[in-house]
Amino acid sequence: MVSRKVDINKIRDSRKNYGMYHSRFSTEEVPKYSFPEKSMNSRTVYQLIHDELNLDGNPDLNLATFVTTWMDPEADKLIMENLHKNFIDHFEYPQVKNIEERIVNILAKLFNAPGESDFVGTSTIGSSEAIMLGLLAHKWNWRENRKKNGLPYDKPNIVFGGDTHVSWDKFARYFDVEPRIIPIAKDHFTILAEDVMKQVDENTIAVGVVLGTTFTGEFDPVQEINDSLVKLKQEKGLDVPIHVDAASAGFITPFFEKDFKWDFRLEQVSSINTSGHKFGLVYPGLGWLIFRDHDMLPEDLKFYVNYLGDEMPTYTLNFSEGSSMIIAQYFNVMHFGREGYSRIVKRMMGNASYLASRLKESGEFEVINAASHIPVVTFRFSGNEDFTLFDLSYRVRERGWIVPAYSLPPHAEEVTIMRVVVRENFTRDLVDIFVDDLLNAKKALKGGSIKTSQRSAREGHSVS
Repeated sequence: MVSRKVDINKIRDSRKNYGMYHSRFSTEEVPKYSFPEKSMNSRTVYQLIHDELNLDGNPDLNLATFVTTWMDPEADKLIMENLHKNFIDHFEYPQVKNIEERIVNILAKLFNAPGESDFVGTSTIGSSEAIMLGLLAHKWNWRENRKKNGLPYDKPNIVFGGDTHVSWDKFARYFDVEPRIIPIAKDHFTILAEDVMKQVDENTIAVGVVLGTTFTGEFDPVQEINDSLVKLKQEKGLDVPIHVDAASAGFITPFFEKDFKWDFRLEQVSSINTSGHKFGLVYPGLGWLIFRDHDMLPEDLKFYVNYLGDEMPTYTLNFSEGSSMIIAQYFNVMHFGREGYSRIVKRMMGNASYLASRLKESGEFEVINAASHIPVVTFRFSGNEDFTLFDLSYRVRERGWIVPAYSLPPHAEEVTIMRVVVRENFTRDLVDIFVDDLLNAKKALKGGSIKTSQRSAREGHSVS
């Protein structure tokens, strides 16, 4: 028989660390809107917050978001190792800055910056910040050019479509630039080159073109718009730059449609933004802004600070920025390379096309965009129903799926659609399960019976 000495104090200490369900907060109200008067056990606090967050949706079933929800375990490890590093402190963390510069070079070349150009770029919190920084530079350049030629510079405007992200509207309002918004049509959900040219004049600081709209995933005709602006420059001397919002397509098109001209191969494309946290396959938040040439970033917009140990330039709307997602982007670039990104993009596009085909085959839905350029599928009912897509969206939420239903921008606001973003972890099997759940939900809303079998089980039956 073996006996051992029991340390009563250790037992008492362990009881103090019992989790949430042994504490008084399992039955008492937890302070939510005022600072707690006393400290709380860390395990209890963790369990409180953990349990509350269980009410959130499952990110893997969130078909609404473009944002990455899964990364390799090695990337997760690097992220955790660098969460505490403030990127802006280049003196303290110079290697992170070096990594950012490498990625800027990689992206500039991926976007076909001319070999003789002295390109420049920066990381951002996301594409919203990148868009605002890019457009600020274009406003500054336009204003300085007007000043130099003795022309008025008090009425800048920017031309973009109603299919753009809200960031464009924010820029116009926040930075006092007249927005000339080209409305989309009921049967055409991107802008046209001829409509753009009707709005452009000597006060236009830039034209905005979207590759992969938030609403439908379609592309604005960037090459046609570029050609029209080149002709305008030749005939009237107006040199109007294009800013390409490639938040969604920047990490798709170079690997899927290599010959498609949308980037710095086009003469008037002066700046491009993309989102690392979308199809760059990095968690939020991370964006990138690339200028064709260093001269396009005005020196007046750079600030130099020396209170972090060394004088350094900064071109951001905010100051502090986490280092971990920049490092995670570099991990992906090194890990996947062109081969890996091409393979992942091909898989996503294949699954998106399969989703579109299943929706069409059902006869219940009209597919608006069948993943023509990026892995996004948009659709609506093929006929009239006594319920709406909003009802269907709520109904499939019962199975855990988060699928947005929304109306299109003004002039097409009576059109309601649903959107599915096919990310890397949305497999063919999940596509089948989702479509079956969608059809079952629609049948239930009609008052019909619900099928319980999944497509993946149609080839045979297993009996145990």
